[in-house]
Parts: sequence; C-alpha cells; structure tokens
Amino acid sequence: MITYDAEGVKFPNIKKRETSNWIRKVAASYGKKVGDIAYLFVNDEKILETNNKFLGHDYYTDIITFDYCEGKIINGDLMISLDTVFTNSDKFGRPYDEELHRVIIHGVLHLCGINDKGPGEREIMEDAENRALDMR
Repeated sequence: MITYDAEGVKFPNIKKRETSNWIRKVAASYGKKVGDIAYLFVNDEKILETNNKFLGHDYYTDIITFDYCEGKIINGDLMISLDTVFTNSDKFGRPYDEELHRVIIHGVLHLCGINDKGPGEREIMEDAENRALDMR
C-alpha cells in the first residue's frame, strides 16, 4: 500500500491513484513489488530536523528515504521537503510538477537498489529518473 500525507505544508497537487500506479510500474521494471511505502511531505525545517536526528547531517535535502525492503518487496518511509523541491525546480529550470515527480520516484529508485553517492552513481540515478519520468 502506498500512502501520502503532509505535515506543516499544503498537500501537493498530485493524483494519488495515478502516482501509485506509476510507482508500481517503475518498481516492476526493476523486478520489484511494492509493499508499504509512506510519503510524508514536509517543509525545510522538518526535513533538516530529521536529517540531523537520524542521519547526523546538518543540511537541507529534498528527500530522505528510510529503507525497510525485504527481498523483492520494497517498503519504506519517504520524507520530501516541498520547500527544497520548489527551490530546486527554480535552480535547475524545471517545472515544479516535474521536479516533484522526479523526487517522488528518486526515493523509489533508492528502494529498488539504485544509489547516487559513489563515483558515477549520480549519472546512473539521473538516467533512471529520466526513464521513470518517461513511464509516467
């Protein structure tokens, strides 16, 4: 089951059923099935607090992914800062809706096993995001 909630921000203009079907389709393209995924949309202050508390990072980010996957079943909690999504859409010259969906699927791609911190991994992640966006 995929759930969506917001804390401290207005809920984003997404179509839940359509987005959930897209997420399942992307996961399936990696041989994965969706178990329980919970999205929480927050502001910069909340994501910074969470980043500090759970990861020891003292900086803003667009998404934090907590991975509870078991085998081929993807499960996780995904916290998205809508403030940072908005800032990044402006910074990268992308429409807000596209940037929001890029971040939504970024977390799913992490749950599917794609990383973006090591050498060459960022390019692999960006390519996977673009392919996933094309599936929307």
